Amino acid sequence: MPAVKGLEGVVAADTKMSYIDGEKGVLEYVGIPIGQLAEHSTFEETVFLLWNGRLPKKDELASFGVEIRKRYELPAGMEQRLLALPRDAKPMHMIRTMVSALSMHDQNPDANDPASLRDKALNILARVPTLLAYFHRYRSGMPLVRPDGKLGIAENFLYMLNGEMPKPTMAKAMDVCLVLHADHGLNNSTFTARVMMSTQSDMYSAITAAIGSLKGPLHGGANEGVMVMLNEIPSVEAAEKHVLDKLAKKDKIMGFGHRIYKSYDPRATHLQVLAKDLAAETGNTGLFDKSKRIEEVMATAVAAKGIYPNVDFYSATTYHCIGLPLDMFTPVFVIARAGGWAGHVIEQMSDNRLFRPDVDYKGPHEVKYTPMSAR
Repeated sequence: MPAVKGLEGVVAADTKMSYIDGEKGVLEYVGIPIGQLAEHSTFEETVFLLWNGRLPKKDELASFGVEIRKRYELPAGMEQRLLALPRDAKPMHMIRTMVSALSMHDQNPDANDPASLRDKALNILARVPTLLAYFHRYRSGMPLVRPDGKLGIAENFLYMLNGEMPKPTMAKAMDVCLVLHADHGLNNSTFTARVMMSTQSDMYSAITAAIGSLKGPLHGGANEGVMVMLNEIPSVEAAEKHVLDKLAKKDKIMGFGHRIYKSYDPRATHLQVLAKDLAAETGNTGLFDKSKRIEEVMATAVAAKGIYPNVDFYSATTYHCIGLPLDMFTPVFVIARAGGWAGHVIEQMSDNRLFRPDVDYKGPHEVKYTPMSAR
């Protein structure tokens, strides 16, 4: 049987969490279109939905929020470990390492019963934003800002990161971004988490492995590439030549194209509106206009081939307008995807089978060993 490069089209797991129709540009979480969740839901409610297969009642959402917020603070010793890291460490390397370190502050890190998995998932979900905010302020020489247990994840993260309460529009934009990024089928990092957990490892190992996958530029790291590209283009007028020159050289235009979507990424639809409004509010209209011009050029050049903006394209502008440093773009993705990864780990353990695919050997056979003296 020939190998399927990249496992494209291979169904490797069942899920009830998210559904994608790449031809029609559809993304649903437990059957609910992503647009409805982006407009009406919150990140905490969305995570509850993904973990439980239904929307919460009012008291359930309140209890879920309390469970998250009471875990914002780091375990004893974790802060000292964070402050011992090199200030010039990359945030994605930091968060990968520190999520792994959380396991050492868990009295029973290998417990994989449903209640224990959820408990560990809550630990990670609540503490990833704290770790990221603390590290950014530490490396910037600023005092740490303690988490506020009255705030939701998005608002609290921006408060801790910047040392002041974010404007409601900023907090809402951050929350919507987290909702849109929470889950996306069996993407590379989610597959990595499920493969790790299929060995009956542990939640911390699975999420750590997923973070390592996400940092790659062909996965979550692409949004940083979009911002680099936008900064390279001096003006809206220069955008067309920049794009066409890259296409002529067969260079990749960051933020365009997706393995699954052959039509407009539904997440990009909502992020475009968000980016436009935030750009106007924060004086970054020129940045949004460059993005829009790039999209127009690409629509003429490659849309017929099914290449459209993906979630990374407008998330870059959105994150910039919120005030996130460039190297925090992908780590913020970790905050969102921690909810989805954990849900998939829990789902994997509900009907587990070890992932062990075959490999198609292409090498020689019956080769005789050559003694060192004859080589």
